[in-house]
Amino acid sequence: NDAAKILELESYLKRKPKALSGGQRQRVAVGRAIVRHPKVFLFDEPLSNLDAKLRVQMRTEISKLHKKLEATIIYVTHDQTEAMTMGDKIVVMKDGIVQQVDSPLNLYNYPNNKFVAGFIGSPPMNFINGKITNQTELTFISSDETIAIKLPSQYKRSLQSYANSEITLGLRPEDIVIEEKDEIPTYKHSTPIDVAEQMGNETYLYFELSGSQFTARVKAIEKPKSGTSMDLFFNLSKLRFFSKEENSIR
Repeated sequence: NDAAKILELESYLKRKPKALSGGQRQRVAVGRAIVRHPKVFLFDEPLSNLDAKLRVQMRTEISKLHKKLEATIIYVTHDQTEAMTMGDKIVVMKDGIVQQVDSPLNLYNYPNNKFVAGFIGSPPMNFINGKITNQTELTFISSDETIAIKLPSQYKRSLQSYANSEITLGLRPEDIVIEEKDEIPTYKHSTPIDVAEQMGNETYLYFELSGSQFTARVKAIEKPKSGTSMDLFFNLSKLRFFSKEENSIR
């Protein structure tokens, strides 16, 4: 009864499994574990078979359960949204090898390598290959030499030893805006928009940059027609750089 109360299943105890919804069945499965009073719970992709709305609901319920039980929960998932919203500490793995162990915010702001940077965040981080030149000013030049971005002085210490070396520049979609701000160093890029997706409170803009597909996550705007040219501004204070070996350069 205590487990049923915690999971808010008291009114469903006399129902047969086929009369329960997907979310209720998941809670029953959790209840079976609770009655054993374990010190550690292992959840192996428990929400993978649920629809989007129910996944959001169950994420909230599992987070509440964690606070009530004050027990350790090891939660395995391929969904980075679940990891970011529910985890106190996240272990990011690739091919069975640990890439980084950190808090959700540190994974987002300080990824150890290109894989972690591309995995955490939705839409994922944009990447473009190129090299650094340091003749008169610190400049990133794309591999096809179609763009050259003069970099702020904040990157001089970390990048000066990579002059003329192959590196990758990373920029998150939310760090590309449609309005220039005086207090933020920016790079202006005029480009045709291939596709625009209106999400309600924001708009995703898809465009090509130096042969790579880029995504901008901007405030809600009227949907531009395909091929319409727009001015986009890259926030240069939010750039990330990765070595040829795909390790983060800090």
